[in-house]
Amino acid sequence: MKFHLQTPAANVIAALGADWIRIGETEYRQNLIVTPDAVVTGWAPAGFAALTADDFASLLEYAPEVVLLGTGASQRFPHPRLTAALAQARIGVEAMDTRAACRTFNILVAEDRRVVAALMIG
Repeated sequence: MKFHLQTPAANVIAALGADWIRIGETEYRQNLIVTPDAVVTGWAPAGFAALTADDFASLLEYAPEVVLLGTGASQRFPHPRLTAALAQARIGVEAMDTRAACRTFNILVAEDRRVVAALMIG
C-alpha cells in the first residue's frame, strides 16, 4: 500500500502553546476565530472577562452548525445572556479549554462540519 501526503483543503490547527496557535504554517498570538476556510484575528481582544453579547452575535455571519469556545488554559462558561443570539438561531455553543477546542475543531472539520472556533490564547 502506498501512502500519499495530502494538504488539507480546510484549516487545520497544527499546534498550540501557552500563548500561540499554529494554523497550517502560520502562528497566531491573539484571540481569533477559525472556520474551515477563514482565520480572523482580533476577536474579543480584552479576554474572557470582557466578552459581550455582540462578540457572540458576530459569529452568526459564519453560519455555523456549532461554535466551539476555547476559554484559555482552563474551562470557563459564559453567561447565557451572552450567547442568546446563537441560542435563538439554534446554534450550539460548547465551552472548553482552548486545547480541547482545537482538537475538537480538527475532528469536526475532518467530518466536513460547519464549525466555528472562537479561541482565547492563554
